[in-house]
Amino acid sequence: MERRYFLDWVRIGAFALLVLYHVGMYYVTWDWHVKSPFASDALEPFMMMTSPWRLSLLFFISGVASAFLLGKGADGFLRRRSWRLLVPLVFGMVVIVTPQAYYEVVEKLPGGYHDGYLAFWQRYLAGDPNFCRDGDCLDVPTWNHLWFVVYLWAYTVVLCLLRWTTRAKLTGVKARVVAAMSGWGLLVWPAAFLIVTRIALVGRFESTHALVDDWYNHAQYLPQFLLGYAVARSQPVWDRFASLRWTATALSVSGYVFIVWYFGTFTDDATPPPETLRMIQRGVWGIFQWSAIVAIVGFAAHWAPGDSPARRYLTEAVFPVYILHQTIIVVLAHNLQPAGLRPVVEGPLLVLSTLALCFAIFELVRRVGVLRPLFGLGPRAPRAQPRPIAEAV
Repeated sequence: MERRYFLDWVRIGAFALLVLYHVGMYYVTWDWHVKSPFASDALEPFMMMTSPWRLSLLFFISGVASAFLLGKGADGFLRRRSWRLLVPLVFGMVVIVTPQAYYEVVEKLPGGYHDGYLAFWQRYLAGDPNFCRDGDCLDVPTWNHLWFVVYLWAYTVVLCLLRWTTRAKLTGVKARVVAAMSGWGLLVWPAAFLIVTRIALVGRFESTHALVDDWYNHAQYLPQFLLGYAVARSQPVWDRFASLRWTATALSVSGYVFIVWYFGTFTDDATPPPETLRMIQRGVWGIFQWSAIVAIVGFAAHWAPGDSPARRYLTEAVFPVYILHQTIIVVLAHNLQPAGLRPVVEGPLLVLSTLALCFAIFELVRRVGVLRPLFGLGPRAPRAQPRPIAEAV
């Protein structure tokens, strides 16, 4: 199988945007673990530039990576993926995520929380249900931003079950999907599916990231994962991504402008939109969601950046940085509050400090064998051997 180096770069860029997005969450009016004293709606249009498609893109690329892994050998695939995903998840819930919940309690619990981090950690691990405000209680232990890992593992299980129970049929379905994606269907069919899914489900199922009741998110993310798996080995599909990049860009820019106008004009409480316009917005959201993915992947496929030491380094660093980044943002943001820095100064400082600390910890993790599996890294490869794309999440 020919390696798709350009997808490594897309994945690296998508996770970099995730760092920016979570720093942004500190400054917008949307609910998050900690909030800036200067929080406002000023950054929300920029946040909506990536929020419809960023996670769908990552699940799509993860499906491609799974196809490459299976192409190298299906024996033990689920066992290896479970080790690479579930060990960091458990470690993350016990150690990495705990400070996020702690500072959320410090900021939001009525009267504050004053017993210190270690006392909180004990209650966190014990599943204490008493961290409540206005009837809303914090569920602990929690996976917070590591929900992506949980969902990726669950979708990997689904893929394995499909391969084990419908192997011959699955091969035929993949062939039909590739045929449908080789023309204008690449733009039309996934967008149509996302439009229908959003219109039918988003008003009925709140986004929870809790796995068992998150039906709208499953309806959009699982098909993206399976689509990536289906088209991974088809060069005509990747060529079609490249040829449709400008059309997809025009659609995504138009969709983004509409989405920003809609949410800047209407709110469900104060100024609810007409129901017909609400349905139109959901349809445009689906178009924006998929056309942005086609544009990004299309330009990457057209430019086709090749292998390099930077790509190999960043490909290995992405997952540990992802595991660490949100906790570092929360800890830094909360403890910078007494300085009273304005967002224009504090925001870039948070971004740079977060990346610096993430990569510093990664440099330690990659060198210490016992730490590597805790952050989703395999055994150290020989220095001269490149890291395979199949090891990407």
